[in-house]
Amino acid sequence: MSLQLFTQYLFSGITYGILYAIVAIGFNIIYNTTGIINFAQGEFVMLGGMCAISLHEYMPLPAAILLAVIITGIIGGLIEIIFIRWLDSPSVLRMIIITIGLSILIREAALFVWGESVRSLPYFNGDAVTSVQIFGANISPQVLWVIGVCSVIVVGLSLFFQFTYAGREMRACAANRTAATLCGINTRSKITWSFMLSAGIGAVAGCVMSPITYTQYDIGPGLAIKGFTVVILGGLGNSMAAVAAGLLLGIVESFSIIVVPMAYQEVISIAILLIVLFVRPHGLFGSSETACLQDF
Repeated sequence: MSLQLFTQYLFSGITYGILYAIVAIGFNIIYNTTGIINFAQGEFVMLGGMCAISLHEYMPLPAAILLAVIITGIIGGLIEIIFIRWLDSPSVLRMIIITIGLSILIREAALFVWGESVRSLPYFNGDAVTSVQIFGANISPQVLWVIGVCSVIVVGLSLFFQFTYAGREMRACAANRTAATLCGINTRSKITWSFMLSAGIGAVAGCVMSPITYTQYDIGPGLAIKGFTVVILGGLGNSMAAVAAGLLLGIVESFSIIVVPMAYQEVISIAILLIVLFVRPHGLFGSSETACLQDF
């Protein structure tokens, strides 16, 4: 394999891998605060991209993306308030069914609003033809946008949970919700904020990826499966490990095209998920006891 082809595959893997990592981090933020596995996480990515595309018809691109992130975050908060908050110690199976149902509901609503057409935001640099040469490979500047923006999200979330008062309160809810309540923390509001934060970062990822991957009403389930695979691969609740696991999955998928036809590429993530669940269910980077926001 030539260096040019290797670089092309590598950057493709990193681009998709960091998207999977952001979806997985969204899973972990909600899980660590509530114990819920939110299978509607992929729909937040779709909503962010779709809202930004519609808003861009009436306003500049940065304003459209910002407003789309805010709208998606609000939708995430409303989902928690309407469908989750009133539940009293629900079982894991019940929550899985509820979040899958929410995923279907959001997807059908998106189909009603936007239809089946494939849409996309314009390239952030304004020129789809321009490319950057790295080791002889032509890399779209949008790829660098994806890597840069998603990296900022990861670092920003780490700093938020480590050094801000609100972040430490959310970590307290994750560690022991009863003790956090006794200390005067409004755990209900923190759970709502976790849904809003998870939805918001998913929306950002959906916006920066839209010019490359395009956006359609039904992309959510595939992203949810990839994100959940990364969560299991990195270790449930371990968000920094999810970054490494996401990059690993993205790179493996990218290079697998050498031996596996693209039509069967989706099988890779499912196969990895099943192998990890059978061989090492706590993940490659996790311990047998799930940590609660230990790295954020």
